[in-house]
Amino acid sequence: MTGAAVAPASPVPSPQLPWEAVIGLETHVQLGTASKIFTSASTAFGDAPNTHIDPVVCGLPGTLPVLNQKVLEYAVKAALALNLRIAEHSKFDRKQYFYPDLPKNYQISQFDEPIAEDGWIEVEVAEKGKETYLKRIGIERLHMEEDAGKLVHAGSDRLDGSTHSLVDYNRAGVALAEIVSKPDLRTGREAAEYASEIRRIMRYLGVSDGNMQEGSLRCDVNISVRRGPDAPFGTKVEIKNMNSFSAIQKAIDYEIQRQIKAYETGEPVRQETRLWDESKQLTKSMRGKEGASDYRYFPDPDLGPIEVSDAQREGWRAELPELPAAKRHRYADQLGLSIYDARVLTDERSMAEYFEAAVAAGADAKGIANWVTGDIAAYVNANRLAIAELPLKPEQLAELVQLIEGGIISGKIAKEILPELLEQGGSAKAIVAERGLGMISDPAAITAIVEELLAAHPEEVEAFRGGKTKLQGFFVGQLMKKTGGKADPKLANQILIQKLNG
Repeated sequence: MTGAAVAPASPVPSPQLPWEAVIGLETHVQLGTASKIFTSASTAFGDAPNTHIDPVVCGLPGTLPVLNQKVLEYAVKAALALNLRIAEHSKFDRKQYFYPDLPKNYQISQFDEPIAEDGWIEVEVAEKGKETYLKRIGIERLHMEEDAGKLVHAGSDRLDGSTHSLVDYNRAGVALAEIVSKPDLRTGREAAEYASEIRRIMRYLGVSDGNMQEGSLRCDVNISVRRGPDAPFGTKVEIKNMNSFSAIQKAIDYEIQRQIKAYETGEPVRQETRLWDESKQLTKSMRGKEGASDYRYFPDPDLGPIEVSDAQREGWRAELPELPAAKRHRYADQLGLSIYDARVLTDERSMAEYFEAAVAAGADAKGIANWVTGDIAAYVNANRLAIAELPLKPEQLAELVQLIEGGIISGKIAKEILPELLEQGGSAKAIVAERGLGMISDPAAITAIVEELLAAHPEEVEAFRGGKTKLQGFFVGQLMKKTGGKADPKLANQILIQKLNG
């Protein structure tokens, strides 16, 4: 939501205080309904241009919009997941602006009575070389609106340098939930983590696919700088339509430094809209920023008020899944996983469900986590699979881990049979039995192998006893080679050291 342009007080009352950025995000989430917000036109992505439009999308005389009930459900569920207060009564407004990708020359949105207000989410801010911390970010509001179309610039990938532009109205009228944060963010990294968590939550709910490459989730950043936390806000600059988390972070980091430099050299910082140029790694001025009065909002005369009853709201609340932050806390507090493991496992709902199904089958949570976040995640990514498509089912992974835990096979043997399990599925226990891969755990058998090994390498034994203790690794390698990796590692090391020390 955009406020009117007001000349701010000086953001630099004391040059001794450090600069601080004040950042807010407007996140536009395309709701994944089959039809558009006010009409039955399809929302399918990637079809031929201008094949999913109709008289309602174009606002032709005599047409009337009708709110898609699924859009309301998705918007309320999204708001509940963001701890927002659902309004009993809200309405739609017309926001006037003139641009080629807006066929009606106005957008149906929500202005002063949105569907939900005053919420928050918790984000985990992790950055290389710095301590990870949790931060609660306030959310001002969530409102429903319709998307605009899309301009396709010919002769260049952007407006600058193009010879002409074409407009595709297929996206016009697709339902959006706009989520407006409070100005609680202070760094580019915090903003990127916040946007990532919003996307994660929407995907968990199933209300959006969050595909940033297809424009299903887009972010606008509002940013200003000031000297110290008690100084007035500086002049706010908006950066439009960033479609990756790295772009959000880099654009903010660049803009912070640009504004600080401007204030320190006496240059004006104008209230404007800027664009992020990925190729040049900088922001560029696009246009002066409109104020709310420029949009001439008024209640949409064709749409009645929106009422959400207590029963309807609580019914939708009961359908919410366990959300990522709650899973992260549970995995760390109840299952004893590291913050890193909990974060990776909960990034996608499907991966969390796979992990939990394997643990429910009786395997140790840490053992399952190691395989899922390591070899299995690498295989899924390399083969561009959804984890639900994996031939290795959760209960089969649990069986593999239980074989390791029970001392039946070593981790080395498990890694050897894993590729076959990943490609074909099946029983690890059956493969081990069929191929005689069980671990050698008989002390007498291992002792005999160790004595044979030491007898074959007298010079190395003498060197070890003379102080070259690193040769222990050589003997371990030889032992595992001789046993095909089947010797119990712990027992084999104990016997080996005992014999080497003579």
